[in-house]
Amino acid sequence: MPESITFLVDNGSLAPAATLRLRGIAREVEQKIGRPVEAISLLHSSAAPAEKLGGVPAEILEPAMRRRLEQGQSDFIVLPLFFGPSRALTGYLPERVAYLRMKFPALRVTLAPPLFAVHDERLARILADQVKATARTLKSDPSRIALVDHGSPAREVVAVRDQLATQLQALLGSIAAVAACSMERRPGPDYVFGDPLLEDLLQRPEWNDGDVVVAMQFLLPGKHAGPDGDVAAICARARERHPGLRLHQTALVGEHPLLSGILADRWRAAKTEL
Repeated sequence: MPESITFLVDNGSLAPAATLRLRGIAREVEQKIGRPVEAISLLHSSAAPAEKLGGVPAEILEPAMRRRLEQGQSDFIVLPLFFGPSRALTGYLPERVAYLRMKFPALRVTLAPPLFAVHDERLARILADQVKATARTLKSDPSRIALVDHGSPAREVVAVRDQLATQLQALLGSIAAVAACSMERRPGPDYVFGDPLLEDLLQRPEWNDGDVVVAMQFLLPGKHAGPDGDVAAICARARERHPGLRLHQTALVGEHPLLSGILADRWRAAKTEL
């Protein structure tokens, strides 16, 4: 039986920088586990221009898996580059696997755990490192850290944000106050668990003046977390409203060397199920 194929999977982005970084992380994980790892997105990325991806087109999950199934491969490990149990993993991915299995009954997909685990503080350590690196560029230590994620309609994913904020607060100690917030959320009372939004947090009197570090709980650059992305736009609007407010965004989680070690451990956990 052929060795299982490992797909390192993100949600996908039209931004070439996101796919290029995803490929870089895949290579880093390969070095740790000693097996090939292919960078694949769930959606979107195949529309990015190949000439901006070193001439190698990006692949998305369903056609990438179908092509390999047609070549005789049937065993896959999906290694999710997701913080928590996003609906992309709990809904969309199983739907597409079930659809493929109708034509390829032998298809077997093992989904590795997402990045966050309650008893593993490495994600919080990454965030703490990024905060400290940003703080070193300032004249004084910032006393306020806004930990911002994308936002999710899934309570389980928002809970990851909140638990990371708690871990980050413990690592930073009393030198700073950490507040969890999101870039966006769905409207209506059913989704208030995603509050506060970053934009609203930066309106509060205790958060709208002086130095505030925006700790980026984002993995890859793109529409939301890129230099001209949505979070940067929110910060720009906040500075316009409050001229005394100085906002400093950290580097992304996907840029930190600890990330590949977390992914390698999640892969090993999935491998034991085979």
